Amino acid sequence: MASSYFQTMQESFKNNNKSREFQAHSAKVHSVAWSCDGRRLASGSFDKTASVFVLEKDRLVKENNYRGHSDSVDQLCWHPTNPDLYVTASGDKTVRIWDVRTTKCIATVNTKGENINICWSPDGQTIAVGNKDDVVTFIDAKTHRSRAEEQFKFEVNELSWNNNNDMFFLTNGNGCVNILSYPELKPIQSINAHPSNCICIKFDPTGKYFAIGSADALVSLWDVDELICVRCLSRLDWPVRTLSFSHDGKMLASASEDHFIDIADVETGERLWEVQCDSPTFTVAWHPKRPLLAYACDDKDGKYDNNREAGTVKLFGLPNDS
Repeated sequence: MASSYFQTMQESFKNNNKSREFQAHSAKVHSVAWSCDGRRLASGSFDKTASVFVLEKDRLVKENNYRGHSDSVDQLCWHPTNPDLYVTASGDKTVRIWDVRTTKCIATVNTKGENINICWSPDGQTIAVGNKDDVVTFIDAKTHRSRAEEQFKFEVNELSWNNNNDMFFLTNGNGCVNILSYPELKPIQSINAHPSNCICIKFDPTGKYFAIGSADALVSLWDVDELICVRCLSRLDWPVRTLSFSHDGKMLASASEDHFIDIADVETGERLWEVQCDSPTFTVAWHPKRPLLAYACDDKDGKYDNNREAGTVKLFGLPNDS
């Protein structure tokens, strides 16, 4: 039986299912993220830059392009409560913190390896970054110095604190999720979540669930308190690269090399909507206040040169008549 929320959102998307694209970069976009107030969207690209857009009604207006990295910007995230600060992880072995008020890099932190995954703790005090050598570095967000460094014996993929900031989660190449106490970083538990590589992890804003995307093309939804799997989503055919919960925690977007983004009703796992794409999707991010989904795909540009990457970011959920 479809819930009233399900029906309300389906009705809403029937009138608001337009996608619009915005030029962001000169190469593919790896990561998109919204500031906590939802006013800005940041994107990180293979072109070694980050871009920041301001959301104005139903469109993104490019505010600035941030240069400084000497290699691909693989992931970025915003400060959890300060809408002016965001941080980028790059293959150039640095992490950079940027301030949109001054449009400058306020700190460059040198790390030991090529950085691929990054997250900011819910209390805003720490930035965790993972590199290709499976080292996770914990950086003090105020002093910009490394607080701790952990070398893992398994392939480390995405990282995340829980919403309470007292546990740290890592998805790994063996299909497990490793949970450490924080700040002690002592192993608490390892969950056998999937038969193959766990690629991404996201916590819902209400703190009830977390979701894991795996190379087996499944998305598993877990109860945070019980650490048990409550349901699995199996509509994708390719490894799940990216996940995002809506601001109310009731919708979960997941994407892969499939040419659509799945939007699921969290409570039932049913498909609420499907966003059609022309190519694989690298990154998805729900707006923190509205049912607007930012995403970026591996689109190619131009009629004549099919190898040129488009470097666009897209917005789904716009009014059909906009």
